[in-house]
Amino acid sequence: MFINFSNHPYAQWSAEQTAAAQRYGKVVDLAFPAIDPAADEAALDSLAAVYADHILHLNPDAVLCQGECTFVYRVVQRLEAAGIPTLAACSRRKSQETTYPDGSTLKRSIFVFAGFRRYGPMP
Repeated sequence: MFINFSNHPYAQWSAEQTAAAQRYGKVVDLAFPAIDPAADEAALDSLAAVYADHILHLNPDAVLCQGECTFVYRVVQRLEAAGIPTLAACSRRKSQETTYPDGSTLKRSIFVFAGFRRYGPMP
């Protein structure tokens, strides 16, 4: 089983990302929580422990973990320590910028999936 622990639902992934995830088995979405920017380290540690424990009880073969950086770090540490390969999606960004006469800028980015990369230590 491949757990998608992010804010990007599996149903919206590209065919390439879907195929890469399915190599690990069935893909299951687990919504990433909203992390309060005012949360202190103790609150993040506690929430990370709750989510990591939940994920570990699902016994996944791999986990995509992406979202608020300091929370991700805490979850990844716990999953990797338990031997669960924890991954980030890598992409190529195609950006287009338009500058308007008033000086404002609109930036549009398209992300093209390029693979998964493990957070864990080198083998």
